[in-house]
Amino acid sequence: MTTLLLVHAHPDDECIATGGVILRARHDGIRVVLLTATRGEEGDIHNMDAAVTRPRLGEVRTEELRRSCEILGVDRQEFLGYRDSGMAGAPSNDDPRAFHFAPLPEAAELVATFLREERPDVVVTYTADGTYWHPDHVKAHQSTVAALDLLHDEGWSPAKFYMHAVPRSAVDAIERRARDAGVELPIEVGQIVGIPDDEITTDVDVSPFLNQKRAAFHTHLSQYEPDSPFSTIAAQIFEATLGNERFILARGALGEPRPESSLFAGL
Repeated sequence: MTTLLLVHAHPDDECIATGGVILRARHDGIRVVLLTATRGEEGDIHNMDAAVTRPRLGEVRTEELRRSCEILGVDRQEFLGYRDSGMAGAPSNDDPRAFHFAPLPEAAELVATFLREERPDVVVTYTADGTYWHPDHVKAHQSTVAALDLLHDEGWSPAKFYMHAVPRSAVDAIERRARDAGVELPIEVGQIVGIPDDEITTDVDVSPFLNQKRAAFHTHLSQYEPDSPFSTIAAQIFEATLGNERFILARGALGEPRPESSLFAGL
């Protein structure tokens, strides 16, 4: 059975960055495996009593991820078992349990364990900058690349390895549309520089799945700001900015002329 394996850092990353390709894969009968490095113990808390929720935030966000995976149709979800490192420079970066702090060979071997079990056709994680330089996103990229190197040395590689990317033109469009709508973007979005458009190899139209993608995001209630762009920007802006998911093919061969329209083109 054709299999897609994704390596993400925290609960909610799966739907924001790759919810559309997950939904599309399941629609096409492809097995989806999601590896999540942490349970999202750091960060702001919304829609809940922060003092009560903070001590058990990892449990809350684990349950939110479970519900998101149900909507997306994920067949298997596993945690790597690390703690959320928090934003760059935060004291939580130095917690010995933090993903950011983990020795790379150790983290790579954990990812490699699941690669050996699943033998996925397509593997997806972030670009080297982690999209917006979050330490856990960067570590997810590094761990996935190192794990693929281990498997390559053992004689196996997936047909394709992709890095999720935000093109600079999309960053410009998001900022422009947010200004027109009078919306202040979250700090994370403001830190996205974007990848030069000519480096994008694959552009997947996920607009048919936007309602489900939005519903999956909304399961992450503890992270969902009522005044976030996901709820205040008009539906057409949401579609214009999140209706396509873009990637860079890092290993393997393109299945059709650039930009490919599917992660599974040619397979």
